[in-house]
Amino acid sequence: MQKRELLAAQGLVQAELVLKNARFINVFTERIEHGDIAVCSGKIVGIGQYEGVTEVDCTGKYVSPGFLDGHIHLESSMMKPVEFAKAVLQHGTTAVITDPHEIANVCGVDGIRYMLEASKDLPLDVYVALPSCVPATDMDENGFELNAEVLKQFYSDERVLGLAEVMDYMGLINGNDDLHMKIADASDNHKRVDGHAPGLNGKALCAYIAAGVESDHECISLEEAKEKLRLGQWIMIREGTAAKNLEALIGLFQNPYYQRSMLVTDDRHPNELLEEGHINAIIRKAIKLGADPCIAIKMATLNTASYFGLRDLGAVAPGFQADLIILSDLKEVTVEQVWKKGQLVYKKGQMLKCKEPKISNHILEKVQHSVHCDSVLPEDFELSASHLNKEDKSFRVIQFMKGEITTKELLVPVSNGKPQINTEQDILKIAVVERHHNTHHIGLGFVNGYGMKKGAIASSVSHDSHNIIVVGVNDQDMATAVNCIQNMGGGWAIALDGSVIGSLPLPIGGLMSHLDATTLASKIDEMKAIARTLGVTEEIDPFMTLAFVSLPVIPEIRLTTTGLFHVSKQEKVPILFHE
Repeated sequence: MQKRELLAAQGLVQAELVLKNARFINVFTERIEHGDIAVCSGKIVGIGQYEGVTEVDCTGKYVSPGFLDGHIHLESSMMKPVEFAKAVLQHGTTAVITDPHEIANVCGVDGIRYMLEASKDLPLDVYVALPSCVPATDMDENGFELNAEVLKQFYSDERVLGLAEVMDYMGLINGNDDLHMKIADASDNHKRVDGHAPGLNGKALCAYIAAGVESDHECISLEEAKEKLRLGQWIMIREGTAAKNLEALIGLFQNPYYQRSMLVTDDRHPNELLEEGHINAIIRKAIKLGADPCIAIKMATLNTASYFGLRDLGAVAPGFQADLIILSDLKEVTVEQVWKKGQLVYKKGQMLKCKEPKISNHILEKVQHSVHCDSVLPEDFELSASHLNKEDKSFRVIQFMKGEITTKELLVPVSNGKPQINTEQDILKIAVVERHHNTHHIGLGFVNGYGMKKGAIASSVSHDSHNIIVVGVNDQDMATAVNCIQNMGGGWAIALDGSVIGSLPLPIGGLMSHLDATTLASKIDEMKAIARTLGVTEEIDPFMTLAFVSLPVIPEIRLTTTGLFHVSKQEKVPILFHE
């Protein structure tokens, strides 16, 4: 601490900034307290009565520490880091810990480097937890494999805080050497190890935790969360776009459970960010469900900072970084101003400071040229002789479930000797086109529950390998939509009668746009509206539904570039069902 800061802390000289007459959330006492907040050189130096060169009257307002999101996949916002920062800063989020799992599956270490470079020196602190499972499974084809040796190089970066969600919990407890090495490397570098173990309990959970996994964000029941807390894990309460667990876990806002719990989004799409908010939206909902506002804010600030070892974040107190937000309404968590390191970065609808950092040309080249596949022809989507057998009387169909990302296996009678599209029965063709290594692999299948009556819809956002997925009522439109994505270098496409009638370029890894949140949200709404004109049912999200069809770790049946995969049986299965 410099001499001037010490003098300002004692009130002997003016502080650079003073938030006067503040009612601030004290996350240590879990109470609302009163006083001036003095800031020098980006740090809080005092609480009490102070004078400043710049003074901001906070009479009638509340001052909170800046919010932290402890687990997010920034790519899921579909925005590049600078636009994501603009979108969440206005809602009071001043730091996030992102797992660049999505872009790493596409671009490997260059994807991680992109995320670090593209988020450097933003008014939003972007920290990274290294993706632990790339690929997520060996049942699909992704862009790269990241083993322990490859990841080790990143631990010297001060913004790398640990190892992200260890999804392969069975591999870990069964002694997978590479996973254990990844955890050992994180531990040796004094970094955190985050978990991902839905439903794991008993002795298997004990083994998972004993292997070094310190947190979990997959809890969907209070009983599950309490068991993991009792065994020493931290719990990340998730409330995002795809998964919403806050209401089920509201009991964790009671003592002693809240002491080791934090709030995260995992993913949040631009439309939701604009309409509802970010971490502030979770706090608002928790308060409406009966949570104490001070405790909810503590779980979104100090708890997250403490877990990740960010010692100067998460509190309104001397020595802490001056990441402060001024709220006009505590229960609604309405953000009026955001101060980052003592600098005003947002005020009543206006973003004041957020400049895009310079990114290495070779990194940009890698992430902006990520679609490596040839154009396709309609005949590429025709069923080969291997899919046909006159003796088989039914074929497998992936059935979408309303409001869920899980699917069911539906058996449909064969018509005219082969599986066929039937819009009256809502049976559509679906395909996954490999786009990383130009293998020409195309997995074929059928789906039910999508509702489309004409045309085709395709996307390069397809967890976790992010190949191109397309669903349609005819092969010509399917080929047209896929070729549009290939030409754009990634994105969404909608085709009808052999022409593209809607497209959204996602040139960064085939995952992210260059657009700002407002423009992107409008474009997403436009694409969804076009999808509805093709008949896609209102009960599902046209693009999010497609995004999870190819993820072979979520029950019951999935489609990869090599064909159908039955998750529960852990085996590949043919389209035709053998009685």
